[in-house]
Amino acid sequence: MPEKTLDKGASTRTSVRLDDVDRKILSLLQEDASLPLDQIAERVGASKTPVWNRIRKLREAGVIRGQVTLLDPEALGLEACFFVLIRTSEHDRDWAARFLRALRERPEVIEAHRLAGDIDYILKVQVRNARAYDRFYQSLIGEVKIHNVTALLSMEEIKTTTALPIP
Repeated sequence: MPEKTLDKGASTRTSVRLDDVDRKILSLLQEDASLPLDQIAERVGASKTPVWNRIRKLREAGVIRGQVTLLDPEALGLEACFFVLIRTSEHDRDWAARFLRALRERPEVIEAHRLAGDIDYILKVQVRNARAYDRFYQSLIGEVKIHNVTALLSMEEIKTTTALPIP
């Protein structure tokens, strides 16, 4: 199943060949990871033991990274979602380490990506309101030097999913 390949960063990556049963299993688990094994087996047309073995192998290969419970931000009072575009004039390792540490220490940052192009980073920040965002912003710039920050308030979530397209 797994093929080991090396990427540019010299870290080991696992490329996995999936068959139709694997794809069905992964689709079901992405939809509802709490499905009982017997229901998964029934839906993919196999018995429980081979399905369990496939799931175990997919975990070992790193295809399945974990299982989580998805929470509704609005139900928790986290009604404001900001996309934060960051440009920095700093690109050394020390700055990057401080910046990563600052992001990891802030639970309101629910996604962070390093980008190619004019913007260096984009963050997805989920908070109660604009005042809570401002506290986040003030705290972040007090800890890490940032050249330019643009915050965009999401007015409406049109689509969100954690399900990946399975090749």
